[in-house]
Amino acid sequence: MSGFTVLPDVEGPLAGRVYVALRADLMAGRYEPGKRLGEERLAGNYGVSRTPVREALSRLAADGLVSREVDGLYPYRPRIDQLNDLYEVRLTLELRGLARAAADPEVRHDADVLGPELERWYRLRDAPPGPDAGFVESDERYHLTLLAASGNPQLAESLQLVNNRIRPARMFDYFTAERMADTIAEHIAIAEGALEGRYEEATQILTRHIETSRQIVVGRAEAALTWAHLANAVRP
Repeated sequence: MSGFTVLPDVEGPLAGRVYVALRADLMAGRYEPGKRLGEERLAGNYGVSRTPVREALSRLAADGLVSREVDGLYPYRPRIDQLNDLYEVRLTLELRGLARAAADPEVRHDADVLGPELERWYRLRDAPPGPDAGFVESDERYHLTLLAASGNPQLAESLQLVNNRIRPARMFDYFTAERMADTIAEHIAIAEGALEGRYEEATQILTRHIETSRQIVVGRAEAALTWAHLANAVRP
């Protein structure tokens, strides 16, 4: 199992532990994009049978981290043009949540909705997690809650659709402790600004926040595609 993530030593189904380890290795680029993810090979990598590998691959396919081709499953390959377009839609939706409150004094972010989420990020600031591709799930929850608190549930539903399409690539975003800390601090600042009516400030931070994510994700995706191209140009 040299070079691959050791299965986490936690309680729970074996398939779930394989899922976590395989997801981490996919995000770290340990599997070549052009090489099929065979169950037997993966089972050997993690020292398990093929059954938990099959279940883990099914979850990863649902996440979008694994794509199903005619001859089997392969690591996800992002399309750069789609990523940029989807980030533009994401930014438009999220800024609208702040803009509608800024334009109408009767529209306020619901403290009963956003307040508990803000408290959760205070706790993360006090005890920050390590870099983890799965952090994107917490990030999505924050942004959906922020948008839902603005009073238009359709905006949040639309954002969920965008999230579903960019989630696999967004998992490239949280690879460093610095990036994690910046995200936590910005989430707190945006939520505090929304709750206190400081919409211009919150808008500036949110815009920078999403644009930074876009640059990091697209940059890593471009690097992954370059690596895949070079890998296919040589023989072992």
